[in-house]
Amino acid sequence: MSAALDQIPAPHDASSLTLVDQLVQWARRRIEERVFRAGMRMPSIRKLALDKGVSRFTVVEAYERLVAQGYLDSRRGSGFYVRERLAAPMPGERRLNADAAPAPASNTIDVVWLLRNMLQTSTRPERGPGLGFLPSRWLDGELITGALRTLGRQSGAQMLGFGTPEGFLPLRQQLQTRLEELEIGASPDQIVLASGITQAIDLISRIFVQPGDAVIVGDPAWFQMFGRFVSQGARLVGMPYTPDGPDLDVLETLVQTWRPKMLVINSVLQNPTGTSLTAAQAFRILRLAEEYDFIVVEDDIYGDLCPPGYPATRLASLDQLKRVIYLGSFSKTLAANLRVGFMACSPDVAKAVTDQKMLVGMTSPELNERVIYKILTEGHYRRHVERLRARLDGVRDKTARMLEKTGLKLFQTPGAGMFLWADTGVDSGVLAAAAHEAGFLLTPGSLFSPQQSPSSWTRFNVANCGDPALPAFLCRYLDGVARRAS
Repeated sequence: MSAALDQIPAPHDASSLTLVDQLVQWARRRIEERVFRAGMRMPSIRKLALDKGVSRFTVVEAYERLVAQGYLDSRRGSGFYVRERLAAPMPGERRLNADAAPAPASNTIDVVWLLRNMLQTSTRPERGPGLGFLPSRWLDGELITGALRTLGRQSGAQMLGFGTPEGFLPLRQQLQTRLEELEIGASPDQIVLASGITQAIDLISRIFVQPGDAVIVGDPAWFQMFGRFVSQGARLVGMPYTPDGPDLDVLETLVQTWRPKMLVINSVLQNPTGTSLTAAQAFRILRLAEEYDFIVVEDDIYGDLCPPGYPATRLASLDQLKRVIYLGSFSKTLAANLRVGFMACSPDVAKAVTDQKMLVGMTSPELNERVIYKILTEGHYRRHVERLRARLDGVRDKTARMLEKTGLKLFQTPGAGMFLWADTGVDSGVLAAAAHEAGFLLTPGSLFSPQQSPSSWTRFNVANCGDPALPAFLCRYLDGVARRAS
């Protein structure tokens, strides 16, 4: 049988299974992982037999068993389809737009599936070109263990309380200094620590977004925040991007039409396009926010990957936190599981966020905040970030050339950051499913759309594209699509 079939983990020795049993296990695993989703047509008997190197009889027998087990429906003259199975939804699982039509069968990857597989792939990031974080071998665990050793020599009594709702004060004071370097003025009372930007977005949405409110987000943009706003009853409105950044003419039309409560934007090294705001663009966004009275949430999670002098403007440096809520984090540069992020905002917003934070979870873990404080104040963090930038610079152009040689078209090639946004020319949801079969994790463009619209685009993390099997897979897949089309 093919490698794709042989590599499926079995609950016991695969050698004791018949070919039919192995094929049934393979299909059930894909259905349970939602690579094959309800309503999707399964590969034809002939195609699957060729792909897996088995007889058509073996495929027919496997499909019939899957029908009997409730995984497939058989439709005379049409083929076999994944059956809708009655099961409790996974926590947080829901369509982003419950009123929208069902997603087409080609859209085979959803947010929950991707997040689960991102966590599974984190131990082998070279197989995860779609991952949203740097590989652990690029990071410096000694920075963290050194800080922990220092904390371990201190009295444990200081760790026994709840901590403060706003977050560890010395870290907030240190962040004040860091923000001053970005020309953002914020006293410690204007800074609230959170368990990553994900929690910060959650707190902000709980305070400001009511059912029916419009929230403008990038199209494309970071997909995990979409569900947070929808759960508050918001209407997501997508703002398109050009290679030069957000399309501000369209944005102006959107705010005139929708009168949004909020705009959420990466101002620096936007995920996934890699674009950054110019000063003129930032001024225009703030003018629209003032004229149409909406809040701007500036997510600067990739800001530390932006070198000094890079052409990028932060909205908070122009607005000085009057209308902008500025978000930052250390998840991308230190360790994702430290979960330390922060918000800088006006005093009134800081108080409201702190009150909401207490209602949701009392305080954020002070131990993690103390670790970040030690790392920042011991002077090693800046050199660590400089090394990360240099490593990204060393692979970005190489990865861009590799993707272009396979036939992909890049949205643009940024001069910093970790992402490339590429047009594959095919349904990237189907491509992601095929990549999963080959052992790679890709992120289809539909997930970056607030409406989860089908897309040919996909995001590549340049730090995780070094496996030589990746370009071979892309060429093989795209050549196969071209041959079938001709």
